[in-house]
Amino acid sequence: MAMALTRASCCSLARQRNPLRSIFLRNPHHQRIRFRHPLQSFKSYPAGFQHRVRAIHEATVEPLTSNKQNEPQPQNWNIKMLYDGDCPLCMREVNMLRERNESYGTIKFVDISSDEYSPEENQGLDYKTVMGRIHAILSDGTVVTDVEAFRKLYEEVGLGWVYAVTKYEPIATIADAIYSVWAKYRLQVTGRPPLEEILDTRKKKDEICNNSNACKM
Repeated sequence: MAMALTRASCCSLARQRNPLRSIFLRNPHHQRIRFRHPLQSFKSYPAGFQHRVRAIHEATVEPLTSNKQNEPQPQNWNIKMLYDGDCPLCMREVNMLRERNESYGTIKFVDISSDEYSPEENQGLDYKTVMGRIHAILSDGTVVTDVEAFRKLYEEVGLGWVYAVTKYEPIATIADAIYSVWAKYRLQVTGRPPLEEILDTRKKKDEICNNSNACKM
C-alpha cells in the first residue's frame, strides 16, 4: 500500500514538473502538432510583413573597401589625400579618417584607382608614382609623402598626437624606414598582383575604353 502511494505521488510530481507531457497526453491529436519557424508562415502576421521580412533577408552589407565616389567633397580643404581604393587594408584607415573628417571638413579624398583620376589635377602625380607610397597635397600645392603625409592628415582631424613623436629624430627616420617596407610589400600582403601586372591591366583597359564605348555606359 505504501509503495503504491509512493508511485502515485512520484507520477503526480512528474506530471507537475513536465506540463508539456500532460498536454500531449490529454490531446488526442498530439501526433498532428508541428513546430514551425516563425517566418515559415506569413498568414499569422500583419499585411505587408512578408515584404519587410523579404527585404531584410535580401539586404546586402556595404563592403569595407567602398570608396564613396559620390560623397560631397569639402570646398575649403587643407589637404588632399591620394589613396588606393583597391587596397582593403588602406581603406580601413581611409574610412576612419573620412568619418572623422565629417566634423572637420579639412580633407579631400581622391581615389587614384578611379577611372576619373587625373594627374593634371593632382600636381602631375600619376597612378604608378602614387601606388609606390602614400602622397598628400597641401592646399598651397606642396606634396608630402610617407609618414609626414599621415602626420599631416591626422592633424587635420584632431588626431595629431598619434604621429607627433615622428617629428623628431631618430624616430622620424625609423618610422619612414618601417613604412617603406610596408609600402614595398603591401600588394603581396593584401593578396594583389605585382604593380607591373596591375599597370598592364589598366593599360589594356584604357585601350579598350578608348576604342569603344564599353566604358562609357
